[in-house]
Amino acid sequence: MNVLLIGSGGREHALAWKIAASPALTKLYCAPGNPGIATVAECVALDPANHEEIVAFCQSKAIDFVVVGPEAPLVAGIADDLRTAGIAVFGPSRAAARLEGSKGFTKDLCARFNIPTGAYKRFDNAAAAKSYVHEQGVPIVVKADGLAAGKGVVVAFQLQEALDAVDECFDGAFGGAGAEVVVEEFLDGEEASFFCLCDGKTALPFGTAQDHKRVGDGDTGVNTGGMGAYSPAPVMTQDIVDRTMRELIEPTIRGMAEIGSPFSGVLFAGLMITKDGPKLIEYNTRFGDPETQVLMLRLKDDVLLLLKAAADGVLDQMSVRWHNDPALTVVMAARGYPASPEKGSVIRGVGEAATDAVEIFHAGTAEKNGELIANGGRVLNVTATGRTVQEAQDAAYAAIARIDWPEGFYRHDIGWRAIAREKGTAL
Repeated sequence: MNVLLIGSGGREHALAWKIAASPALTKLYCAPGNPGIATVAECVALDPANHEEIVAFCQSKAIDFVVVGPEAPLVAGIADDLRTAGIAVFGPSRAAARLEGSKGFTKDLCARFNIPTGAYKRFDNAAAAKSYVHEQGVPIVVKADGLAAGKGVVVAFQLQEALDAVDECFDGAFGGAGAEVVVEEFLDGEEASFFCLCDGKTALPFGTAQDHKRVGDGDTGVNTGGMGAYSPAPVMTQDIVDRTMRELIEPTIRGMAEIGSPFSGVLFAGLMITKDGPKLIEYNTRFGDPETQVLMLRLKDDVLLLLKAAADGVLDQMSVRWHNDPALTVVMAARGYPASPEKGSVIRGVGEAATDAVEIFHAGTAEKNGELIANGGRVLNVTATGRTVQEAQDAAYAAIARIDWPEGFYRHDIGWRAIAREKGTAL
């Protein structure tokens, strides 16, 4: 198969690394890619927002299959345009990608099909939203309805914080994403990420992980796109997985088909495991970042064949196997992230830091004058496996110690919940 992977981050590097190992692969391209991806694929300077350019490239290179990494092209309908051109693609249609593109749409779907989630209301003006916040009190969650690049969600424990979040959305801080606001119930429990491959009718469980959203050690500071992750998530017991499939995923797949928007691609459920069981925080319609990095290290099977089976509608013929050893990834970010990351600093020692147990995925890098430089907020994903989460964590941080990048920073406690469980320490 000739394959085009769309994207340029750590998620895409991890996917490229795994796809490149497939015996079914003939040639792998990535648009636009990054220096890390360039070690396993041919990077091409295409704009994922230019669908005509992407389709023309696929036709000129006899691309058999396209894998879409980021959410923005999916919400913009790139999968529809590829399918119209007769090109197989892994990713949902524009209509199905509303599960990520509109938080209000997803909440309404949950209400219609009795999918467990927090109580909510949708608003198109600040006054009404603020009135509801006053009525409900805190803690409460304020979300911009549309895509906001991992931002646009405020979990408010102070009333003024919630009111400010409403103003921020309607004042244009997130562009069109904040034209509508969802205000919802605060859910108490432990968060987890759950993935399923879907082909419109079948949902195949595809692993669990736990992300670390807060920028600072001890889960302090502002929310980010993710400062690290590990897999599997111990809180996702077999009973919780079974309930998640039965109560959330399967009704969602049936519901999307019923409304005429069958879902094909990867369904990423952000969950809160409450005292009453799993509840949906949000859906994403693409692989998580940095969760993909740990999933790809643990996956035994050929990811290319699994993704193609989802695109072809034959997931009922597939199964997924995992290595037992856990995996853990630590994000190295540029100083100033997530607000204003500083770009251009030189990074050395990345090649020397990788070992048999450690893969380093590039998330926001570029090359300049023969040197590797920081070119984003989240820059490197130092990813390791071990017999225990503690062992994987030790390997990841040992690798970080070999990377020479004074302008970077990272959390020092990725995996703390799982390690506490391993030690039998109360959380």
